[in-house]
Amino acid sequence: MFGTYLKLGIDHILDVQGYDHILFIVALCAVYLIGEWKKVLVLATAFTIGHSLTLGLSALDMIHFSSKLIEILIPVTIILTAITNMVRQSKNAAFKTWHYFLPLVFGLIHGMGFSTFFRALMGSSSEVIMPLFAFNVGVELGQIVIIVITMLLSYILVEKLGLKRKLWNYGISAIAIVVSLYLIYEKVA
Repeated sequence: MFGTYLKLGIDHILDVQGYDHILFIVALCAVYLIGEWKKVLVLATAFTIGHSLTLGLSALDMIHFSSKLIEILIPVTIILTAITNMVRQSKNAAFKTWHYFLPLVFGLIHGMGFSTFFRALMGSSSEVIMPLFAFNVGVELGQIVIIVITMLLSYILVEKLGLKRKLWNYGISAIAIVVSLYLIYEKVA
C-alpha cells in the first residue's frame, strides 16, 4: 500500500493536467542558479512543511475550506512568487526573510489543493496516516524532479549558453504570471 500512495503522490505532482503545482515549483526556482541549490532546498522545505501541514489536517478532517477558493488562490501564489522573483534584487534584510517565509504560507494553500485529490483517493478508508505519509513523500519526490530539471535547464541556458540571468528569471516569472492569470480566468469565468 505504501508504494501505491507513493506513486500516486509522484504522479499527482508531475501530472501535466495539474500543471499549476509544476508551475509554482518552477517559479520558485527561477531566480536561482545551480550553485544556489541550498537556497532552493530551504524554500522547497518551507513549502513542503506548509503543504504537509494542511494536507494532514484536511486528511484527518480537522480543517475544512472551499475548494473553489483554493483553486483561485493557488495561481495567486504563483503570481506572487513570480513578482517576488522580479523584485528580489532588494538588499533589504526584511524582504529576504519574507522571501523565505512566503513558500511556507503558499505551501499551506497548495496542501489544501492536494488534499482534495488525496481525500478522493482515500474514499471511506479509515487508515489515513500511512497513505498520507506515502502520498506526501511522493509529492516531495516529484517536486525534487521538477527542481532538478529546472536547475539543470537554468545551468545549461544561463551558465553554459550565456543567457542573461535576469532574462531567465524575468522570462520564467512572466510566463508563470501569464499562465496563472489564465488559470484564474478559467476558474472565475
